[in-house]
Amino acid sequence: MAHGHRRMDAAPLFVAAATAYGANCALGAAVAARVVDTRNFRWLHHLLYIATCLTTAVALSAGLWRSPRRPSRRAALALLPAAAPLAAIPYLGTHTRRHPLVALAAAPFVLAGLVLSRSADRK
Repeated sequence: MAHGHRRMDAAPLFVAAATAYGANCALGAAVAARVVDTRNFRWLHHLLYIATCLTTAVALSAGLWRSPRRPSRRAALALLPAAAPLAAIPYLGTHTRRHPLVALAAAPFVLAGLVLSRSADRK
């Protein structure tokens, strides 16, 4: 690239988003199964949710602007629908049966974005 600028690979950002999402789901499932009691540190689940939203937003942005251009854009477009359930979670109630269903609605899109970003990494 001109002036010594180098486009960075977006794939690690999709890995970060998928990791944050997976950690958040794992913690939520552990709490639901009563394997873990987070009464004294509920902030951890909230922190993981914020990390999931932030890393997802960063991966989306990077997927649109980083290289390799076309594969990264495909990964971003695959991840994009995950934004809807992630954004809806705080408004639909977190202590209902629908909470895990809404949270899991993002899973196929997070996975698709991750897989496509990794294939972009190999091109």
